[in-house]
Amino acid sequence: MPQLSVISEVFPLAQVFKISRGARTEAHVVKVTLSDGEHTGYGECVPYARYGETVEGVIDDIKAQADALSRGMTRKELQDAMKAGAARNAVDCAYWDLEAKRYGRRAWELAECPAPEGLVTAETLSIDTPDNMRQAARKIASAPLLKVKLNGDNVLESVRAVREGAPKARIIVDANEAWSLDLLADIGAELDALGVEMIEQPLPAGQDDGLITIDCPVLLCADESVHTIADIPRLANLYDMINIKLDKTGGLTGALELAEAATKAGLQLMTGCMVGTSLAMAPAMIIGAKSRIVDLDGPIWMAKDREHGLKFANGVMELPDRELWG
Repeated sequence: MPQLSVISEVFPLAQVFKISRGARTEAHVVKVTLSDGEHTGYGECVPYARYGETVEGVIDDIKAQADALSRGMTRKELQDAMKAGAARNAVDCAYWDLEAKRYGRRAWELAECPAPEGLVTAETLSIDTPDNMRQAARKIASAPLLKVKLNGDNVLESVRAVREGAPKARIIVDANEAWSLDLLADIGAELDALGVEMIEQPLPAGQDDGLITIDCPVLLCADESVHTIADIPRLANLYDMINIKLDKTGGLTGALELAEAATKAGLQLMTGCMVGTSLAMAPAMIIGAKSRIVDLDGPIWMAKDREHGLKFANGVMELPDRELWG
């Protein structure tokens, strides 16, 4: 029966990461270890204040499952025992890693999914002045896909600056709930002309019903509005795509279910992440193999990643090392 241990860790970032809700200089993560005495599985989550989570609260929620885990609670039973969110994500992913090691197979094989080979991840430009964003884009102009973080100010100026700095890159933008319906209606065509491929969560979650009235030429992707399969019926009429993050779905198990439900509803898939280490990105790569857009550049922001961390070359991710996960 697996024995549980859980710790919090802090990873300094190489530079400030700024979105519409604020800035950060460190990644605060929670690491779970499940060991059966012979094999050990690992999982990581990033508690997110936007969803009412704290590091301390997530650790308490995980520790509350210690006795059930030691009595043999299965990964399937875990889905009912814990709500979707960061805490369940770390335990669920540790379970997948443990099972992969027990059976001597890779996690994507156990999930009956293709190997996540050759995934192209977006590289993120955080909010800054248009001039600084232009310079930042020039530094990574060879990256095939850029994700531009925006708020409600200088939107077109910022995107034009990034386009000037990286004229050949694909571009997606993320408003993190900072826009209004009127702003989206006003700038959608201009963003399309600038080659923007997708707009992520333009309106606040729960205030996005008005999207049904918008004929936007750029794909619209739900992020904060989508957590589990329960959200799909409403969102299928509002968005073209959903962003699946394991910290929202409560792990790889829930993410696989969400991907299937969204695809059946006609929604395209994006795989995203919080600002975490390679341990958090590795299980998400399995969903990435099913997705049109992949945004798993969290480790690139770390001043120092975990040992056996993921390797990136010109935006392309290599398969996870077995010593890392899965």
